[in-house]
Amino acid sequence: MKKALILLGCPESPSQTPIAIYAAQKLAKMDYEVTIASTPSAAKLLEVSDPDEYYVKNKMDIESCLDGLEQGQYDLLVGFVHKDAAASYFITFYHILQCEAIALVFEKDTKLIEEFENMVAENTDAKIVSVRAFHNPTPLRVKFDKVLKELQ
Repeated sequence: MKKALILLGCPESPSQTPIAIYAAQKLAKMDYEVTIASTPSAAKLLEVSDPDEYYVKNKMDIESCLDGLEQGQYDLLVGFVHKDAAASYFITFYHILQCEAIALVFEKDTKLIEEFENMVAENTDAKIVSVRAFHNPTPLRVKFDKVLKELQ
């Protein structure tokens, strides 16, 4: 079974948690064993949103994950990039893992979207899903589904 790692940073955007659960479910259906590495606040939202761990079975703290990360540990990296710190984390994880990667770049401000997209593009070969989104997760879901079809 292939392994996927989803990175979640600060959950300021209401779109992040539902799309993270959606991504975990979609990847599991594609036979990935999914782990979500997140900040403590993002982990709390996941616990409340999926209390029986129906969709998110493997969770860990993002810092602990980084400390033990090794190349080849995961086959796919999916990162939520909505802040410069999230872009830095994604780039760091990408370079350690050296695996296929998808960056979900989203924000309210189109200038910030462009900035984060450029940071990821200049430092990785990841597929980039870039969309203006904050409250409504649908634009992220639609573009993420298109990228997932390329993985199959």
